[in-house]
Amino acid sequence: MNNSLKYADQEAIAKPIELTTAAYKIAYDAAFSCRFTHRLRFTANTFAPENEALSEILSKEGPYSRRAGIAMFIDTNVARKQVNLVSKINDYFKKYLPENSPKIHIVPGGEQIKNDRQNFRLIMEAIEKCRLCRKSFVIAIGGGAVLDAVGFAASVAHRGLRLVRIATTTLSQADSAMAVKNGINAFGKKNYMGVFAAPWLVINDEATLETLTPRHWLAGFSEAVKVALLKDPLLFEYIYRNCHRIRSRNLNVSIPIIRRSARLHFDHITLNGDPFEQNDARPLDFGHWSAHKLEQMSGFELSHGEAVAIGIAIDATYANLMGWLCDTDHGKILECLNEMGFELYHRVMQHARTLLGGLDEFQEHLGGRLTIPSINKIGRVFDIHKIDTNRMLAAISYMERFNRHESSG
Repeated sequence: MNNSLKYADQEAIAKPIELTTAAYKIAYDAAFSCRFTHRLRFTANTFAPENEALSEILSKEGPYSRRAGIAMFIDTNVARKQVNLVSKINDYFKKYLPENSPKIHIVPGGEQIKNDRQNFRLIMEAIEKCRLCRKSFVIAIGGGAVLDAVGFAASVAHRGLRLVRIATTTLSQADSAMAVKNGINAFGKKNYMGVFAAPWLVINDEATLETLTPRHWLAGFSEAVKVALLKDPLLFEYIYRNCHRIRSRNLNVSIPIIRRSARLHFDHITLNGDPFEQNDARPLDFGHWSAHKLEQMSGFELSHGEAVAIGIAIDATYANLMGWLCDTDHGKILECLNEMGFELYHRVMQHARTLLGGLDEFQEHLGGRLTIPSINKIGRVFDIHKIDTNRMLAAISYMERFNRHESSG
């Protein structure tokens, strides 16, 4: 002990020791925040020799990135449609980052990768075998499900590796790749296991959209409709007036819609003040309480985008039945989704009370009181905290009649 301490200093040191006999009186509260940088790039043919969108970001990390490894996971659907992709990737890294040859793995695409936890274990094992450090990159190339599952593994390895998402579908480019969510399905529930972790970089590779099946092409436009209904009435009007061009895959019309949807989701994450959903509300989840439940109930026969379209229709119809949303806006929303090619009814909706269980799961997943976004005008959103069960059942029932009418017409 330093005998030169003054008496006052010794007294100050001793005071905290005295308090340990009554520890319940000691309390410390300190709010703090962490700084993240969210990077989004729109490009085409990411691994073309002249495209520096990816290399520019990786090389900025200087010597750390050159020493660190790279693990890459490619959606099997992407690998199947781009037969030379692996060789293009290897040539790309030889040109831009020769010290960092990525270890490439092909993984199942679609919801399958999130439903089977064996896939998650194999991704974790692959990351471990690559001997990655916390300065290393994990690159996920594919649709939203692959980005979710690989992102979850990357976020828990070493408590977080640097994740690069290369989104290849309209659904991931319009919405999910912008989020800071990563996860897999468990216990029959959508995204039950997961974490919030910001990606290091998101690349929307628009060239990949041309390879999508008609069903996968359409999927992302339900999320574009959703965010337009909540935040951008002019975007909704543009979508509404171009339904048939979207359905026929007119890229001059469709690509700007995907870009605008991505930007609105991106801005929500970076500017809204609650990216990790600490508050009660999830402002962009219009139509999602039922969408997640519909996916489960259909055994994931319904894709997320298809389920969201139905969920939007249900919530818009509920708002109309409650007297909040006028008949004109309600009609335009259903017509827009229907004319783009979405089916707004699925046979599992016959079990309407089971579907209502999605409300409880939605509340449990978020925590706090039930908070669901609704609209009283296109572009004007408000939160609701209670559901009129009879009106919601009527909204679900209405969709069956609507579908029957459209089918007969």
